[in-house]
Order: sequence, then C-alpha cells, then structure tokens
Amino acid sequence: MNTSLADYLDSLYQLGRDHDAPLADRLLRLRNMTPGAAGLVALLIRVQGSRRVLEIGTSNGYSAIWFGDAVRDTGGHLETVEIDAARVAQARANIAAAEVADHVTVIHADGGEVLAASPDGSVDLVVLDAERPAYVGYWPQLQRVLTPRGVVAVDNALSHQEQVAAFRDLVTADGRFAVQLHEVGDGVLTVVRLPS
Repeated sequence: MNTSLADYLDSLYQLGRDHDAPLADRLLRLRNMTPGAAGLVALLIRVQGSRRVLEIGTSNGYSAIWFGDAVRDTGGHLETVEIDAARVAQARANIAAAEVADHVTVIHADGGEVLAASPDGSVDLVVLDAERPAYVGYWPQLQRVLTPRGVVAVDNALSHQEQVAAFRDLVTADGRFAVQLHEVGDGVLTVVRLPS
C-alpha cells in the first residue's frame, strides 16, 4: 500500500469514528472494520492470490478500499454488496477517490441474494460484515460458492461474539473446514475449506 492511500484510509477511518461516536442507533453508524481487521483480510487476499472476493456489508467503502488495493496486487476483483442506497453512493465516491474503482464493483442489493446468485465454486474469499444473525442462513450458499481452499472471514467475532456464536459452532462442526479466531481489531473468524 502506498503512502497516499494509507493516509486516505487513516482519514476515512477517523471520519467514520467521529461520525459514529454520538450515535446511539447502530443502524445509523458506519461501523467500519478496524484497520487491524481490514489489514488481516487484505493480507489473506494477497497470500491466497484471490481472484474473486465478495464482501457482504460495504457501508461507506472503508474496508472495500483495503480489499480493492489487495486484489489490484493479485489481478483479481472485489464485489462488495450494500443494501442502503445512501451508503452505496458514499462507498462509490470513496472508492473512486482512493483510486481503486477499477478493481471494485459496488452492488446495491441484499447480500444473501447476491450470494445465492453466485455460481458454484466461483469465490475465493468471502468477507461477512453485515447483519450477523443472517450468517447461519448463508452457510449452505457459502459452501457452494467457495473455491477449493476458499476462505470466509467474519468481522466482529469478538466484539459481538454472542451474535456470531451460532455460526461459529456450525462451521466448527463441519470437518471439511479449518476454523480460527484471530484476536485482531474486533475479532476476525476465518473459515478455510480444506483440500478434499
């Protein structure tokens, strides 16, 4: 990551923190990933050499910029899905300002519907940063769309562990996947498809 992009991300993250601080209603907050969590997922993209990355939960595009920079390095592409129209517009503007728009498509839709419409074995890495109670319902589709050695990365696995617990139990019980909780930022749960 070059210095100008790092500076832009620092500024955008601080704007998000300032925006969220006075708001009691979580739905009004931007709820950006922490830099540590976004950096970990960006590293996973680079290590895996991810070609297609799907993020469910864009908000203002902060994490999508991290991932867009990473897929630029791998020759891949990020699709990031957001249901709120105002956030979609905000994300597109921020992603363009960060100069990663050629590597990122922002989709205004329901994340579960986009996941269900994705072809079998088509996604290298999925980032879940949306409404956590929905994740258990996503699991059949996640298994279907992941490539061999595909990864699911779940944010807020520590800060909202009670909301992620059912999903974590479900994936841990599936012997075809390796599961690891990373104590970075708000906690990142990684789920990796094992070779068959």
